[in-house]
Amino acid sequence: MIDQVLQLLHERRFAEIKKAALDMHYADIAEVFEQLQDDRESALLFFRLLPKETAAETFAYMEPDVQEFVIGFITDRELRFILDDMYLDDYVDLIEEMPANVVKRVLQNSSGENRQLINQYLQYPEDSAGSLMTNEYIYLKQTLTVQQALDMIRKIGIDKETINTCYLIDAQHRLDGVVGLRDLILAQPGALVADIMNPNVISVNTHEDQEEVAQMFSKYDMLAMPVVDNENRLVGIITIDDVIDVLQGAATEDMEKMAAITPSDKPYLKTSVWEMWKSRTPWLLLLMVSATFTGTIITHFESALTRAALVACIPMLMDTGGNAGSQSSVMVIRGLSLGDIEFRDIFRVLWKEIRVALMCGVALAVCNVAKLVLFDRFDLPTALVVCTTLMCTVFFAKVTGGALPMLAKRLGFDPAVMASPILTTIVDAASLLMYFEIATSVLKL
Repeated sequence: MIDQVLQLLHERRFAEIKKAALDMHYADIAEVFEQLQDDRESALLFFRLLPKETAAETFAYMEPDVQEFVIGFITDRELRFILDDMYLDDYVDLIEEMPANVVKRVLQNSSGENRQLINQYLQYPEDSAGSLMTNEYIYLKQTLTVQQALDMIRKIGIDKETINTCYLIDAQHRLDGVVGLRDLILAQPGALVADIMNPNVISVNTHEDQEEVAQMFSKYDMLAMPVVDNENRLVGIITIDDVIDVLQGAATEDMEKMAAITPSDKPYLKTSVWEMWKSRTPWLLLLMVSATFTGTIITHFESALTRAALVACIPMLMDTGGNAGSQSSVMVIRGLSLGDIEFRDIFRVLWKEIRVALMCGVALAVCNVAKLVLFDRFDLPTALVVCTTLMCTVFFAKVTGGALPMLAKRLGFDPAVMASPILTTIVDAASLLMYFEIATSVLKL
């Protein structure tokens, strides 16, 4: 459909464009605008062909750079219509992600009420539940009957982000319970809402970390979660679509940190070469300097390198150690991010990694000694030195890979930083040190 609309725009078949747009999801229409960023005239034409409601809904699905592009060519009147139709959480995201000149124009075309709400929401920490919530929710008084509640939902529900869950509050706006639309529909019209509500409400504080909120959504299988202040007053809700964005962003950030790249909010194809250089070079410099430790170790044991067999096994030992450590660190980092592992579990984690390391080390050593003796024609003492070092390297790598992320989180650092790059550098140095110490002791070098 996207390619079809682009072709219709090229051929200026306006009636067919309107018809095609009616059959498209807002996210797909937003992708058409992304494809038209280099053709301002066609983008403006397509925007004007869309019904106003469709254009406003589509705007919320656009990436920030596409939103900036659209704001650049629409009129103030069209911008006001879009802003009036946006949910507050999307509104706040727009303000946070646009450059100053665009923000100024957006605020000039915003209502006084929206400006006040935006200022209030922007006061919450960037990664908190408060910055993620919206105020488009339905709350009910406990004194209402089921029929009165349904009438209110019909009256005000059109402007709310979700009506599937309604929240019960007292006179001070404190959260007392929750009731689902399904329960209201199935209940007797004359029953009191208070009689069918669930008083055990799962909620989050405005200052709760967004990733903690996402874990709660996963744990309790929720589609919306209420947000309360320190006095348990209901101030907003968080919906599942925003949580998915948080999870996607957190996963991307962890992947970039594990690859020794400074995290970026931009997609790969929209990130400039200059920005990539800035995000990668500092880490590469740091790792390059730290890797000089391995060179120092090799220099110190230079006499041992006269045996060519020892030199030939260095890449295998370093690579195996790095791979073994990465296996452990990735599993532990994943467990930490999902909340399956806490710092108090460190001894359980280490005990498990020790047993796995011993089993893996023995299996690799047995296979390796057979290869070295039968195929590479190593003498038995040298083969035993290599295989002993291999077992020690695997043991050290797995224990270190399990412990470092947990210690990092305990100290307030992101565990993902302790993944492959830094861990590999540590394991490389340790494996070389163990290798030459064992070789010089056993082979009398």
